[in-house]
Amino acid sequence: MKYLVTGGSGQVGFDVVQELIARYGSDAEIYVPTHAEMDIVNEEETYLYIKSVSPDVIFHCAAYTRVDDAEKDCKTCFDINVNGTKNIVKVAEEVGSKLIYVSTDYVFDGTKHLYKVDDEAHPINVYGETKLLGEQIVEEYEKHFIVRTSWVFGNHGNSNFIKTMLRLAETRKEVTVVSDQVGSPTYSKDLARLLVDLSETNKYGKYHGSNEGYTSWYDFAKYIFEEARMEMNVLPIKTEDYKTDARRPLNTCLDKSSVTDAGFELLPKWEDAVNRYLGESLKNNKDLRKKVQ
Repeated sequence: MKYLVTGGSGQVGFDVVQELIARYGSDAEIYVPTHAEMDIVNEEETYLYIKSVSPDVIFHCAAYTRVDDAEKDCKTCFDINVNGTKNIVKVAEEVGSKLIYVSTDYVFDGTKHLYKVDDEAHPINVYGETKLLGEQIVEEYEKHFIVRTSWVFGNHGNSNFIKTMLRLAETRKEVTVVSDQVGSPTYSKDLARLLVDLSETNKYGKYHGSNEGYTSWYDFAKYIFEEARMEMNVLPIKTEDYKTDARRPLNTCLDKSSVTDAGFELLPKWEDAVNRYLGESLKNNKDLRKKVQ
C-alpha cells in the first residue's frame, strides 16, 4: 500500500506517519512531501507529485491553523485550506485514492450543548469558514473521510496549549485563562490511530474524533500544572473580557457516536492523553524535567 501524508511536519501529520510505520513497517510506502516538493496551493505541482506517486490513501493533514492570524491574512488561509484542498481532491479523484481530511470543531458556532456530525455548521471565524469550505469540497468525492477534531496537542510540530502553558511556567507564577470555552483536548497520537483505522475500511463519511470527556481551557490549564507538579496560579477570565482577533465558539463539545456506530474504538479520556503526553515531554526534555518538582 502507498500512503501520502500532507502536513507531515505538523502535530497530526507527524503522528500519522509514525502510526503507519508502527502498524505496517516495510509493507507500506509512505510519502511525506515537503513544502518545497509539493506546495498544495500550486495546482500543477500538486497534481504532478500525487499523480507520480498514485497513493492508495491520502491523509490531508496540512492546514492553515493560526486562528487569529487568519482574520488578517484571509487570502493565505483561504488558499491553503480551500484551494489547496481542492487541488488534492481533484487528483485524488483521478488516481482513485481514499482521502482522509482533518477538519475542526470550529466549523460550529458554539451555541449548542453537544454537536453531532450532521448538525448544521455555522463558523464564526475565518479559520472555521475555510475548513468548512474544505469539507464541502471533500464531500463531493465519494471515497472520503472527514474527521473533525479539537484542541490538538502533540510532541511534534508547532506550539500547542500545553507547550504554551509549560513555557509560561518558566517565567511566571500566574496566568489568566479563558474559563467559559468548553471542548475536548485531543492528543495527536490518539487521533492518528483513528485516522489510520478509518483508512483500512470503506466506511466513508463524516466523523468526530477527539479524546473523551470535556473541559474548559481554564480547567485544562489547571490540570496541566497539577500533573506536571508545577506551581502556578491560574486565574479564570470570560471570553468577552479576553480580546482576540478571532471570535471563538463557547462550546464545541463533539458527539462521537459516529465513531462507535461505525464500529471504531473511541479515543481515551483527555486526562489520560495529557498524562501520556507529559510523560513523553518530560522524558525528552531535560530542561523541563529540572523545573518539575
